[in-house]
Amino acid sequence: MAGAVQWIAESVQEILQISGPTLQTFLVLCATFFLAYVIFKRSRNLPPYPAGRVPVLGHLLALGRAPHLKLTAWRRQYGDVFTVRMGMEDVVVLNGYTAVKDALVDRSELFASMAPNYLLDVMTDCGKDILLARWVTGFRQRKRFAATTLRNLGMKVGRGSIEKKIREEADCLRNRVAENNGQPFDVAHDVTVTVANVICSMAFGKRYDYEDETFRELSKAIVTLASELGTGQIISVFPLLRFVPVVNRAGINALEGFYKVRNVISEEISRHREHLDRENPRDFLDFCLLELEQQEKVDGLTEESVMYMTGDLFVAGTDPTTNTLLWSLLYMTLNPDIQDKVQEELDAVVGEGLPTLFHRSQLPYVNACLLEVMRIRTLLPWVPHATTQEVTVQGYDIPKATRAAT
Repeated sequence: MAGAVQWIAESVQEILQISGPTLQTFLVLCATFFLAYVIFKRSRNLPPYPAGRVPVLGHLLALGRAPHLKLTAWRRQYGDVFTVRMGMEDVVVLNGYTAVKDALVDRSELFASMAPNYLLDVMTDCGKDILLARWVTGFRQRKRFAATTLRNLGMKVGRGSIEKKIREEADCLRNRVAENNGQPFDVAHDVTVTVANVICSMAFGKRYDYEDETFRELSKAIVTLASELGTGQIISVFPLLRFVPVVNRAGINALEGFYKVRNVISEEISRHREHLDRENPRDFLDFCLLELEQQEKVDGLTEESVMYMTGDLFVAGTDPTTNTLLWSLLYMTLNPDIQDKVQEELDAVVGEGLPTLFHRSQLPYVNACLLEVMRIRTLLPWVPHATTQEVTVQGYDIPKATRAAT
C-alpha cells in the first residue's frame, strides 16, 4: 500500500513537475479538502438511502422488475421520505398524503421544476414546452397563457364548457360500438379517436373521421411515443447508451413517434397561419399565433414553442385518458357483476341518454369504480419534479435541483 502511495506521489510530481516540499503541501491540501467534503456531506440532513446501492448503477438492480413494490417496502422501512440512487443521480421519493400534499400543494412552486432528462430534453429542446420545462420566467408565462386559453376554449365546468363536444364524441363512439352488432372487436382505435377528437377540437378546431389515414398515423405515433418512452428511460439515466445498438431501439422508436406528431402539428400551424382570423380566434393554435404576433403575454414565444406546447396537449391529453378508459372497459369485462351494478345506476339516474357533469354527484358507484381503476392501474407511477431551491421536508434537507418523485 505504501509503495502504491509513493508511486502515485512520484507520478504526480513528474507530471506536474512539482518539487518535493511543494508536492507534500499539494497532497496535504488535497487530503484536507477531501476530508472536509466527506465530513460536511455526511453532516447534511439528507433523506436516507435504502440498502442495495452499488457504484454506477445505484439502486437500479435493487428496484428489480416491480419497482413500485420495492418502493412500498422501503417506505415501511425508511419512512415517507427517502433517497433512491438512479444511476449517477439522486431521486428523493415522497410517500404518503402529508408529504405529497406538503410538496405538491402547499409548496408547489418549490417542486415545480424539471430535472434534465436526455430523451425528453431532445423532444422539447430542453424544456420549451409546458410539462417538462424548467422553472423559469418563460415557463410560468407559457403555463399561465395555455391555462387561460384552454379555459376560454371550454376546459372548465359551467357555461361555455366543452362538455357538449365530449358528449357528441361519446355518442359517435357508442354508434361505432353498436355497428358491430355484439360481435367482438378491438375498441382501442375507436376510443383513441374519440379522446383525441376532443383534443383536436380545442387545438385544431376540427375533428377527424375514424378512418382518416392521417389521424391513424397520428394516433399510432402517440401510442408508440408513450409506450417506448418509458422503456427508453435507461438512455436518460446513461445517455451514452444511445450509441449502443439494440439497447437504443426504444429511444429511437420514441423519437420517431415524436417527430411524426411534430410534423402533423407543424402542418396545422401552417394551415392556421394562412386562414387566421385575428378578430375571432377559433382554437388553441389561433390564440398562439396571435400571441406570436403581439408578444403581449409570453416573452420570447416562438413558433417552435407553440409546436411543443400543442404536442403536450396531444400526448398528455390523449394517451392517459385513452388508457384509463381501456382499463375501465377491461375491468368491466372481467367483473360482470360490477358491470351490472354500474349499468343499473346509470339506467336509474341517466336513463337512455348520455350522462352529463350534472349527473356526477348522483353516480357514486360509477365514480368509485373509475377511481378504483385509476388506483389499480396507475398510468404514471413516477411523477417527476425537481426542487427550485433547497427545501426541508419532514425534517430532511433536499438540495436545489434534486429530482423528486411521488
